[in-house]
Amino acid sequence: MSENQSNTDQTIRHDWKIEEIEALYNLPFADLMYRAQTSHRENFDPNTVQVSTLLSIKTGGCAEDCGYCPQSVHHESSVKAEPLMPLDQVIANATEAKESGASRFCMGAAWRNLKDRDLERVADMVSGVKDLGLETCVTLGMLEEHQAKRLKDAGLDYYNHNLDTSPEFYGEVISTRTYQDRLDTLSYVRDADINVCSGGIVGMGENDVDRAGMLMGLANMPSHPQSVPINLLVKVEGTPLAENDDIDPLEFVKTIAVTRLMMPKSYVRLSAGRESMSDELQAMCFLAGANSIFYGDKLLTTNNPDTHHDLKLFERLGISTSVANH
Repeated sequence: MSENQSNTDQTIRHDWKIEEIEALYNLPFADLMYRAQTSHRENFDPNTVQVSTLLSIKTGGCAEDCGYCPQSVHHESSVKAEPLMPLDQVIANATEAKESGASRFCMGAAWRNLKDRDLERVADMVSGVKDLGLETCVTLGMLEEHQAKRLKDAGLDYYNHNLDTSPEFYGEVISTRTYQDRLDTLSYVRDADINVCSGGIVGMGENDVDRAGMLMGLANMPSHPQSVPINLLVKVEGTPLAENDDIDPLEFVKTIAVTRLMMPKSYVRLSAGRESMSDELQAMCFLAGANSIFYGDKLLTTNNPDTHHDLKLFERLGISTSVANH
């Protein structure tokens, strides 16, 4: 395809074929970056990044066996189970996040699924954070239909539930819930008119076709996720994936670029793994179409670059932070 045909990237599609996605990955790097940056500029301010802060409101003790996660009871990791955080502590954290420049506050609980006994407490947290003027996001595991509706009524803006990888590779990483379970939860979220935040993890031992398959699963949903986090595996001692080989950094950048081309109007979040990335690699990800980050020194239980470092990098790149507009 010639450079002049880049406008075809703007078509919102839900019928991607794996061969088409592989073809994007196989473009010469400069051509892929050009197309991704062109698409990005046609949909977003290329020099603005949306900033979110993530808080673990319930840490450890999760019954799932996700191979990457130190919060699983199945793994020999150092994260101990803690109870659900009190409301006033959540609000204090959200207030601090807002003062630090975050526009969205995400709350994560290490649960297999949200139980009705905890629903009202979480709903109160959502309402309290919303009252501060922040966008609200939660990730609580699997949801049922009535729970999604209750969270919407409480003021929930986004629900995060990642597909993680391709349907074919999924069973190599997780055995305690199915790929279809994840799709069902996302369906309940969409039906409740809550924005979907769903992405995946790169570097878990998947191959090129699996990375393409993950993006196909996201882009071929009935509507594209409004937010697509692309995570680089954080290798935590005591988890099954701790000894995985690192992937080629350029392969990660290409995944960001292909995500931008396939879901041109979605926010693409440069998510977990930033602490191990050089400033140059992060800059290349922003050039490839990433326009959202998690901000703060922790991502649930793993480290993240400190806010001062992020602000310095944004200053060097001429990037400003702003509230997401959709």
